[in-house]
Amino acid sequence: MPAPRAPEADQARQSHRFLGLYALAVAGGSAAYTPFLTLLLPGRASAQFGVDAIEVLAYVAFTGAVVASLSNIGFGWASDRTRTRRSWIAGGLAGSCALLLALGSATSVPVLLVLIALWQIALNMMLAPLIAWAGDVVPDGQKGLLGGLLSFAPAIGALIGALVTIPGLAEHGTRLALNAGLVAAMVLPVLVVGRPTPMPHLLSPRDRAEPREEADQERTGNSGVRRMWFARLLVQVAESSLFAFLLLWLRRLDPAMTDNKAAMTFTAVLFVSVPVTMLAGRWSDAVGRPMLPLAVAAGGAATGLVLLSSASDATSAIACYVLFGIMAGVFLALHSSQTLRVLPRPATRGRDLGIFNLTNTIPSLVMPGLALSLVPLFGFRVLFIVLAGLVVIAALLLATLVRR
Repeated sequence: MPAPRAPEADQARQSHRFLGLYALAVAGGSAAYTPFLTLLLPGRASAQFGVDAIEVLAYVAFTGAVVASLSNIGFGWASDRTRTRRSWIAGGLAGSCALLLALGSATSVPVLLVLIALWQIALNMMLAPLIAWAGDVVPDGQKGLLGGLLSFAPAIGALIGALVTIPGLAEHGTRLALNAGLVAAMVLPVLVVGRPTPMPHLLSPRDRAEPREEADQERTGNSGVRRMWFARLLVQVAESSLFAFLLLWLRRLDPAMTDNKAAMTFTAVLFVSVPVTMLAGRWSDAVGRPMLPLAVAAGGAATGLVLLSSASDATSAIACYVLFGIMAGVFLALHSSQTLRVLPRPATRGRDLGIFNLTNTIPSLVMPGLALSLVPLFGFRVLFIVLAGLVVIAALLLATLVRR
């Protein structure tokens, strides 16, 4: 039987300095793949493979999703077994940056796919232990703050993409080097000078009760984990589908809609969601209601999708997307931090987070089939209604956790 947790553990606080360095590193993790996958790789594929670029990118997306899923679980498990996160993060950082540079010299599809697979392995060698590290050192009372800080990551990833693609700043190979250098500059500080306050209670098994009560707690905990997993999967399917097809929908409403205007809208939504997430996260810490903002944000995202299905012009459609995008951003950032609260076993935290990471990769495999089965027959409006239904289910799954 493990010793009861000391009362002072409930008042333990991680230093803001470490939290800031950690958030910067997570933003570096986002910058390690967002600019490449959304801007640099499509541009290179279009120039190199011409009309075959779409098919090549489809192969890349499938290969990357499968390898990322497996390697994230594997390296999360490895960092659990070795009881260290830093060395895995450092090795993954070095490997992913080196392979990012090598990707610039890929001249054939087989070489590109092999390099993509190796890059995803190295990338997840960095990302899996990095995310698990927060569970080791950030107490429950700061999980909301952590979620707010994590909301910077996608926004900074998009900003880095805009920076490295400034016309005239750099050619393709130099852009990859600049991208890799920026990633290293964001991740290295937490490895070199990050000194988190030790939180031994976060590395110990949960306090045990009587056998029957313990069994009840185990069932309740497992139910909470499953609800959190499915809720995130449903929201991620909706977000991935909308991100992939919104521009096509907007162009049907307004043929003059440009890529740049859509990209500016996406980026603005990411940045606006940051202060909203910070406020919601700090509020949840202060009042001890960690799941309530998640349920509310999911409900808000579903509302945005329902309104989007009835939008009659591009301006109103963009406004509806802004509502959805902000609420989905709040949900995903806070969900990432609050997931650390519900995972029951510190000894397998990295592996379990790798399983949660499947909610980020599975949508890229599900989304094309969902869209192709609905849009040709029923149009985009029905797709938006179906996506809204998925997000409503996510809100209901989390609403039951709010009452516990």
